[in-house]
Amino acid sequence: QLQLVESGGGLVRPGESLRLSCTASGFTLDAYAIGWFRQAPGKEHEGISCISSTGSTTKYADSVKGRFTVSRHNANNTVYLLMNNLKPEDTATYYCARSRILCSLVGGPYDYWGQGTPVTVTV
Repeated sequence: QLQLVESGGGLVRPGESLRLSCTASGFTLDAYAIGWFRQAPGKEHEGISCISSTGSTTKYADSVKGRFTVSRHNANNTVYLLMNNLKPEDTATYYCARSRILCSLVGGPYDYWGQGTPVTVTV
């Protein structure tokens, strides 16, 4: 059964860190670029990071550049998103998605999405 499962979300204070994981089952992750997206209540879906299938290319939205780092460990079929210096505006549900085509911060190239993991940043 094909699955992408996000984990690692939670409730943190501003300035703290979280590491999200995106683990694949039912297919081999190393054939795909993986994107990270988020959606906050009442806001549009936002592409925040992606990593190519080999890990040689990474991209970040301006809103997270310098604070978030995407990486992958293909042997574990997992992609990670390390989120440092979290801010209240990072509060959202975070999703990962796979693409055969390319690493992109828009949703078009992605054909399968996980169910999301919530992140709440609050004092």
